[in-house]
Amino acid sequence: MIEARHLRVLRAVAGTGSFSAAARELGCTQPAVSQQMKALEQSAGTPLLIRTGREMRLTQAGEALVRHAAGILAGLTAAEEEVAAIAGLRAGRVRLVSFPSGSSTLVPTALAAMRAEHPGTRISLVEAEPPRSVEMLREGDCDAALAFRYGGASHSAAEWDDLVVRPLLTDRLVGLVPEGHRLAGAERVGMAELADEPWIAGCPRCRRHLVEVCEGVGFTPRIDFATDDYPAVVGLVGAGLGVAVLPELAVESVRAKGVSAVAVEPAVEREVVALTLPDLARVPAVAATLAELERAAAR
Repeated sequence: MIEARHLRVLRAVAGTGSFSAAARELGCTQPAVSQQMKALEQSAGTPLLIRTGREMRLTQAGEALVRHAAGILAGLTAAEEEVAAIAGLRAGRVRLVSFPSGSSTLVPTALAAMRAEHPGTRISLVEAEPPRSVEMLREGDCDAALAFRYGGASHSAAEWDDLVVRPLLTDRLVGLVPEGHRLAGAERVGMAELADEPWIAGCPRCRRHLVEVCEGVGFTPRIDFATDDYPAVVGLVGAGLGVAVLPELAVESVRAKGVSAVAVEPAVEREVVALTLPDLARVPAVAATLAELERAAAR
C-alpha cells in the first residue's frame, strides 16, 4: 500500500536529485529518506530510482508515480483540512501565489480581512507570474493562485478548464509616456501613434501580448528594455528612455513619477482571477481566501 508520506519523500528526491538534499528539504535524516524510499519501492513492486554516482534518476515507474503524486497529495490535503474544519478545530493553512501587482493591491486587503475574521488560519504568500503560478497550483505547491490572462488569446478558452476559476476584475492597460512627450496629456492615444517609439516591456506574457497588439495595428514594437519590475518600467519611462503599457493594477501599485498615463486604443484588457483545484475549493480556509480576494477586487 502506497503511503502519502512516502510520496512526499519521492517528490522531494525527484526535485532535489539526492537523498541528502531531500532530507534537508524535509527536515529529516538521510537514512530516514533511504528507508522510506525502500518501503515505497517494495509497495510499488518495482524500482523507482536509478542511482548513478551521487545522483538519483527516476525510472519510468518513478516518473509515473511522481506525475500522479501532486493530485493525490492535493486530494489528501483537501480531505485533512475539511475534516479538521468539520471537527471544529477552526484552523487551516492556505498557500497563496500571486503576480506582483496583485500582491501589492488585492492581496493585502484580502489577507488583512482573513486575519481579522479567521485568526487561526495561516496564510503564506509567494510571487510568480502565470503560467508558472498555474503550474505551481497543478503541481501541488500552492492552494490558490492569483493569475491573469489577456482577452483574445487563442489558448485562453481551455487553459484553465481543470481548475475552479473565480473571476475578480477586468484590468485595463494604460499607456505611459514621459511627462514631456508629445502625447502627454492626450485624452486617447492610438497604439499606431507609438509605432516609432522605443518600448519598455514587462513580464514575458505581457511582452508577448504587447507584440501581438502592436502587430495587430500594423507595426512591431522596438523593445529596448524588458523587466518584470514595474517600478523599473515607470522609472525608465520617466527618464525618457521609452514608452510602455501597464495594467492599471500595476500603475496603482507604484509611484508614477515623471510619467503621464494615457488611455490607449484599441482597448487592451486582462482578466484577473483567483484559481484553485476542485478538491481544494471545498476546503473552508481556501474558500474563505477566495471570497476575500473577490471582496478586495470589488472595492
